[in-house]
Amino acid sequence: MLSRVAERVYWFARYMERVESIARLIQVYTSLLSDLPRDTGISWHNLVIASGSHREFERRFSSRDERRVIRFLLEDMSNPGSLNYSLKMVRENIRTSRDTLPPESWELINEFQIYVSENIQQGINRRNRHDFLDEIIRTCQGINGLIADTMRRDSAWHFFRLGRNIERADMGLRTIEAGASMSAEFSEQEQLPSIEVVWSSVLNSLDAMTPFRRTMRVALNAEDAARFLIEDRLFPRSVACCLEQMQASLDSLSGGSDVAEAVEVVLKRLGNNIEADDPQRLLPVLDSLEKQVSGVHLKIQDHWFQPS
Repeated sequence: MLSRVAERVYWFARYMERVESIARLIQVYTSLLSDLPRDTGISWHNLVIASGSHREFERRFSSRDERRVIRFLLEDMSNPGSLNYSLKMVRENIRTSRDTLPPESWELINEFQIYVSENIQQGINRRNRHDFLDEIIRTCQGINGLIADTMRRDSAWHFFRLGRNIERADMGLRTIEAGASMSAEFSEQEQLPSIEVVWSSVLNSLDAMTPFRRTMRVALNAEDAARFLIEDRLFPRSVACCLEQMQASLDSLSGGSDVAEAVEVVLKRLGNNIEADDPQRLLPVLDSLEKQVSGVHLKIQDHWFQPS
């Protein structure tokens, strides 16, 4: 398989996952701020931090109000982490690798981009935001379902799976980090009711509430929610499960033993009883894990996409 084709498939999957993750974050964060008391002091800027685009946002803007944040994350084409930019890159990567991915996916991506360009104002205005974002999530799931059901399990499929799972692990860690960061801001009097609302939203943003309740069988609390989203190896959106999916694909690709070793290092770190009971101690651990996941990406890039 040509290196440039493998790279396009990998990035197609990453950007596709990013579009869905941004939609999920905005949708759940909007609900979260509606449920929390007004005087909690939780800012819309936390959403920018969770998306990983805070440095670019802070460089350009001084205002951190809802409309500025939502425009930046949904519409702003100069923000590489925005939904609009990510969808553009989804289309560009599939356009240049159309004979590798199912042909119907090209048609769906074109229709998807038209829908977003014609209706993005609905996402910026809170009144119709839920319906707009819900349609984006359903469309992403439909396209991914088409690819999963019709794509041959060859090298292209494994590069697709690598891209999807590394992006999912990264965004999962950022979502957990956002929950821990908000939890750390509450006063002792606010903690119990507000933290439950926060972690309920974190779980819902990853469609993890029902799997969490079935697996953990405990009342919702920050420590068990964070552990489940980081360590559970059977839930497809947990960090550990994403890394194991990557391992399986790496076993099917020729070479790449150094990449597999890097993934194994992160997996072993997840099994070392991460302290999730205190958000102040959890935050630096999450930051370190994000850097390790980014390191895995760099190894993938160096090994397959930028051969020496």
